[in-house]
Formats: sequence, C-alpha cells, structure tokens
Amino acid sequence: MSQEIRADSREHSLIDTYQDWLDGQNLPTITGYGVPDLMSVPLKPWERKGGLGAFIRLIGAEGFNDAYLCEIPAGASLKPQKHLFDELIYILEGQGATRIWNEGFPVRTFEWQKGSLFSPPLNTWHQHFNGRGDKPVRYLGVTLAPVFLNLINDLGFIFNNDYVFKSRYSGEEHYFSGKTKLVGERTTETNLVPDVRAVQLKNSLKRGAGGSSMRFLMSGSLMSPHVSEFPVGTYKKAHRHVGGAHVIILSGKGYSLLWKEGGPRVRVDWRDGSLFVPPAWWFHQHFNTGAEPARYLALKAGDSKKFKGILQHAQTETSVKLGGDQIEYEDEDPEIRRLYREELAKSGAEWRMAQFFPDG
Repeated sequence: MSQEIRADSREHSLIDTYQDWLDGQNLPTITGYGVPDLMSVPLKPWERKGGLGAFIRLIGAEGFNDAYLCEIPAGASLKPQKHLFDELIYILEGQGATRIWNEGFPVRTFEWQKGSLFSPPLNTWHQHFNGRGDKPVRYLGVTLAPVFLNLINDLGFIFNNDYVFKSRYSGEEHYFSGKTKLVGERTTETNLVPDVRAVQLKNSLKRGAGGSSMRFLMSGSLMSPHVSEFPVGTYKKAHRHVGGAHVIILSGKGYSLLWKEGGPRVRVDWRDGSLFVPPAWWFHQHFNTGAEPARYLALKAGDSKKFKGILQHAQTETSVKLGGDQIEYEDEDPEIRRLYREELAKSGAEWRMAQFFPDG
C-alpha cells in the first residue's frame, strides 16, 4: 500500500521581533514613498521616550533601517535611553543638549541646534534636553533597529545590555567637540556636525551637474551620512545602491524620479523638510527646479568608507556600461531631459545643462 506524503499547506507566519516591538509603542506610522513635510507630521505621546513621536517606514527602507520623529516639549527633557543598535540624529527644529555616559566613565554634555547631526555611540546612555522654554524640539532619528532586533530576537539583550564598547567611546572629553578630520577626498571623520546646512562641500564632478558633497564617519557607526548639493537649473545623474538611504531636503525645491530597471518611474516632489527613500537598487535621479541650490542629507544604512559592514557597496560613480551603477547623461532616456525642461519652464528657472547637452 503506497503512502502519499504532502507538504503542510498551512501558512507559517515568521516572527518579526522589530514589528512586534514597533506595535507595542502605540505610535502612528507613516508609509509610502516619501513625507512632504517632516515638520507637519502629527505626533502622539511616546511613553518610552517621554516625549512625542511617530514612526516612518517608507518603502525604500527595505528592512535595513527605520526612521522616527521625536519631539521634546518646551523646557522638558526625554528619558535616558540606551540600545544595542546604531542611530543617527538630525535636529529639524530647536536647540538643546545631550548627555552621554557609560557606567564607570565621565558624563559628557554637548549642545546642538537646528541642522545639527550626531550619533550616540553604540549602547551608551544618552538623554536629550530642550534648551528653550518657549518652543519644542523636533528631530529625526534613523536607526539600524530592524536589523539588530530581528537578528538577536531578544529585547532584553538590545535594551538592557551592560556591555561597554570602549573602542567606540570611553568618555573622551572632546569626543563631541565638532572637531573634524579629512580622511578622504570627500570624507570627514567627526562625531558632531554643528550644522550640516553650512558644511563646506567638495566638488563631486563625476556625479554630474557641478555638484558637491561630503561624507561623515561618526561615532564608529556602520551608518554612512553624507550631504550633497547641486546648482540651480541642473540635475544629477541617475544611480542606484542598497536601500535605506533616508534623503532629507535641507534647501531648494524639485523632484526625484525612482525606478526599477525596466519598470515605470515614480515621481517624488520635494522641498525644504521633505523626506524620501529610494528603494534598493532602484535608479533614482534628482532635479532642481527652484531658485537656489538644492542641498540634501542622506542617512544611510551602510556604505561606510571605514567598515565593510554587511551591505553590498555600489559603484555610483561608474557607468553601468562599465559594470557600475550610474547612468551617464548621454545614455539616459531623452524623455527625462524633456520632462525637466518642461518643469523648468513652469517654475521660470533657467536651463543650465548646456555643457552636457550642447545640441539641446
């Protein structure tokens, strides 16, 4: 008598420790391709932080990283926190200070303002204070929490771990002084950027349109923030890389096109205070239609210029024809250029790409 063996057809739902933790925070979650204005997102009380908050889980984050908004009421402070995952913090509005400490080491305090960028060293205690009694502070945090929580699957290990990463931070007095060290052509090592909106950038001609940029190595983190700017009447070359690059517009007005090779293009319009995340290995291209240079800050999951990490590095300054991940101007779809000239005409901005397209 023969016996038929069948695979179990029941669906097995995988444990998602990060999503379970997220659900337990009882906060609103923003989804989609982008956020038009980070300052207008409504927030709700966040018991764990002691302030107000909302999570941002955009399509391009791909589970590599996440983002959240947090607000510190006027004259108040958040609760002390520590966690076993990397985090980048960008101050959207307000001014204040942060205390950092580890058991057995001195407590250090540094001040910040609108435009500041920093990263609490891994698993250090830290507490944020609003320095003004009349206005709230709002900041954006981008973390590697999804990866760490779903790899470890133990919240106690993540949030109640006493291990001190001395190679990252040992209570150094001037750790958050804002001092910088240029370690590459367009890479600076620093643990505090006082104002990314005012950082002097270096030419990044291979990315097109007379653009400039600067990358930061911060607090020994695997995360890789960089600032980029491109002139009025220009646009950058299309490129692709891993997901999780949270792009915050610091100045200017325009739009970006996002597309998977061979697929339709998604358009994201942006201005000062907008946020979007290009999906993993989708080409994306940024277009300035405003009256001032467009500057943005990208908070990325990986692509560190110091540590190998776990994510694949892209070749964003090498043509796809040479095995890289950038589309040169001469190889792009002419429809992209036609649309841009149309948008410039609508806004009254001047076309300044003649050197790249002498025939129009």
